[in-house]
Amino acid sequence: MQLHFSPSMRSITISSSNGFIDLMKIKVAARHISYRTVFHTILILAFLLPFVFILTAVVTLEGVNKCSSFDCLGRRLGPRLLGRVDDSGRLVRDFYKILNQVNTEEIPAGLKLPDSFNQLVSEMKNNQYDARTFAFMLRAMMENFEREIRESKFSELMNKHFAASSVPKGIHCLSLRLTDEYSSNAHARKQLPPPELLPLLSDNSYHHFILSTDNILAASVVVASAVQSSLKPEKIVFHIITDKKTYAGMHSWFALNPVSPAIVEVKGVHQFDWLTRENVPVLEAVENQNGIRNYYHGNHIAGANLSATTPRTFASKLQARSPKYISLLNHLRIYIPELFPNLDKVVFLDDDVVIQKDLSPLWEIDLGGKVNGAVETCRGEDEWVMSKRFRNYFNFSHPLVAKNLDPEECAWAYGMNIFDLSTWRKTNIRETYHSWLKENLKSNLTMWKLGTLPPALIAFRGHVHPIDPSWHMLGLGYQNKTNLDSVARAAVIHYNGQSKPWLQIGFEHLRPFWTKYVNYSNDFVRNCHILDS
Repeated sequence: MQLHFSPSMRSITISSSNGFIDLMKIKVAARHISYRTVFHTILILAFLLPFVFILTAVVTLEGVNKCSSFDCLGRRLGPRLLGRVDDSGRLVRDFYKILNQVNTEEIPAGLKLPDSFNQLVSEMKNNQYDARTFAFMLRAMMENFEREIRESKFSELMNKHFAASSVPKGIHCLSLRLTDEYSSNAHARKQLPPPELLPLLSDNSYHHFILSTDNILAASVVVASAVQSSLKPEKIVFHIITDKKTYAGMHSWFALNPVSPAIVEVKGVHQFDWLTRENVPVLEAVENQNGIRNYYHGNHIAGANLSATTPRTFASKLQARSPKYISLLNHLRIYIPELFPNLDKVVFLDDDVVIQKDLSPLWEIDLGGKVNGAVETCRGEDEWVMSKRFRNYFNFSHPLVAKNLDPEECAWAYGMNIFDLSTWRKTNIRETYHSWLKENLKSNLTMWKLGTLPPALIAFRGHVHPIDPSWHMLGLGYQNKTNLDSVARAAVIHYNGQSKPWLQIGFEHLRPFWTKYVNYSNDFVRNCHILDS
C-alpha cells in the first residue's frame, strides 16, 4: 500500500503496492481541515485497510464460485463486516431436535397423510404447517411406505414360492408328448442300454453317474453337459432314476436322443425290487402323514409372525417347505449302496446342475477312508452362499439336538458328491438317517424342517472328505449377484434355490450357462415352446 500527496497538499491518494489501482482519493480543503486531522485520518486508514484486504482475500478463497463484481463481493462481505452469521446451521440443529422428539412420541390419531411428496409440499404451503407437524407427517409417511414395501416383498416371495413349486406348461407338455410317443413309437420303447452293453452297467472301470429326477428337460441338460464336457465320454455311464408316472416319457427322450458314446440307463422306482415298504418305512410315513403334507402343501402364511421375520429368513423358510422334500425321489440318495450293489464308486448329481469340465479326475480323488466327497459350505468368497453351519439347519433349543450336535460344525453340499459305496456299506449311515428322521417326526418337526440335507448332515458325520470348492459352485438359484467369472471357471454349477433356469423366475444373466445344453432343434422341445416368454 502506498500514500501519494499532491504537491499542493490538497489531495491524498491511497493505492495498491503495484501502483495500478487507486483504492481511495481524498481531497483536502486547507481552510476546513487541519493537517492534524489529515494525519489522524491517514493513521486510521493505514490501520484498517490491511484487515479489509485480508478479509476480502479470505472470502474470495472460501467461495466455490468466484465473485466477478463489487455487488457480489459486497453481499458476501457485508454480513461479516456487520457481525452477522449464517443461521442455516442453527436451523438444522433445531430440526434435528424436533425429529428426535417426534421419533419418541406417538403419531397423532387421525393424521391425514398425503399420497406423494408433491402433495406434502402443497399442503405445507396451503396450511402453513409448523416444523413439528411436518416432522410427524414425514415420519408417518415413511413408516407407511416401509410397511407397504415389506408387505409387497412378502407377497413377492410367496408368489415366487408358488412359481417354483409348479410345473411350467412347456415342461408338462414335453412329458405328456414323450409319454404318448412311448406308447405309439417302438423306437421310443427300445431297450436302454442295448443288450450287448448291459454288462457295462456294473463295470467299475467306467465312470458311473447317478441322477434321480422326474424332470425330463433337466435330466437331458445334466447328461448332455456331462458328455460334452468329458474328455472320455465313452467311459461315462448314467443311471437315471425316476418315478412311475415319468418313466415312459424319460425313457422315450433318451431312446430317441442317444448321447453315444456314453451309456444311459433309465429305471423307475417301481422297477427296484429292494424299494419296499419294509426297507423304507420312515419315508412311507413322511409321504402319507397328513400333518407333514399340510406343512408342505398348506397355507404358508397362517401362523407366521411376519412382523418379527426378515424377508431373507422368510424366503429360507419357504424354500425349506418345498414339496420336493417329501418326495421319495429326493430321499433315494441314502439308498444308493443297496440300489447299485455291484458298484464301488459313483458320482451323485442333482437335476439342477450343469457340468462344465471333465469330471473323470473325481474318481482319482483319495477319500482317505471316508464315504462322501463333498464341498464344504462354511467358508468361501460368497458370505451368503458359503456360510452354512449346523446352526443354519437345526433347532438347537431342542434338547436332543443341543446334546448331540455342535452348532458351529461345518455343513457340506448335496448335488455333486463322490460316494465310496464299498466303504459306505460297512457303516450304519442309513440306520442313523432313519433313526433321526423318526425322532423328528415324533417331535412334530421341531428338530428341523424336513429335507434331505439335515438328516444327512447327521448320518454322514465323520464320513465326509472335503473336496476343492472349484468342483461344485452353489447358489445360482437364489444368489443373483453371483460372479460370472467364477461361474465360468467352476466344474459344476448348481442352481440350488427357487430360481431354476427352466422357470420364468430364473435369473436371466445366469440362464445361458444352462440353456446352451438344451436341444432346441428337437421337435418335442420346439413344439412345446420350452422357455418361450
